[in-house]
Amino acid sequence: MKNKTLLALALTCSPMIAFAHNITIGQSLPAADVINYGEILVKGNDTVFQDWKTNNMLGKVRVIQAIAGRSSAKEMNAEMMSAITAEKFPADSYQTTTIINQDDAIWGTGSFVKSSAEDSKKDFPWSSMVLDENGVVAKTWDLQPESSTIIVQDKQGQVLFVKEGKMSDGEVIQVLELIKENL
Repeated sequence: MKNKTLLALALTCSPMIAFAHNITIGQSLPAADVINYGEILVKGNDTVFQDWKTNNMLGKVRVIQAIAGRSSAKEMNAEMMSAITAEKFPADSYQTTTIINQDDAIWGTGSFVKSSAEDSKKDFPWSSMVLDENGVVAKTWDLQPESSTIIVQDKQGQVLFVKEGKMSDGEVIQVLELIKENL
């Protein structure tokens, strides 16, 4: 009887365990390299791609938004992104990095995800945007599919905050305060 209860409990909890990220507060992010597409840069009127690594994010306080290549994932924490834009943090010590998992797009929409990411980079040239064709970052960090993850890291790359899914108003305020405290 005891074994059946434990087995039922384990099976009930296993979906939560399967979707748990491996990002730890106070530690650096697990290293990831994106070589298929990568960081989007604006050159004249065009966009180009260069390889990207997690180490590229050192030296500034950052909010990292890792999202599935779906409009629903982008909208999930749009309030957080709007609040950051409204704060007008100094570009010499703060930057937002958006990592778009093109591998987690609705079937047949990959080219739309790519063109939307390129358009967003042109609209927000001060932001760092990474298009991850194969979902390397999401796999390395064990992120939930079809979702949005918000991470705050300090200038040395230590994680200060992480949240998968939609953030509450209180969490948005907490992130803004963390950024201010670490600039």
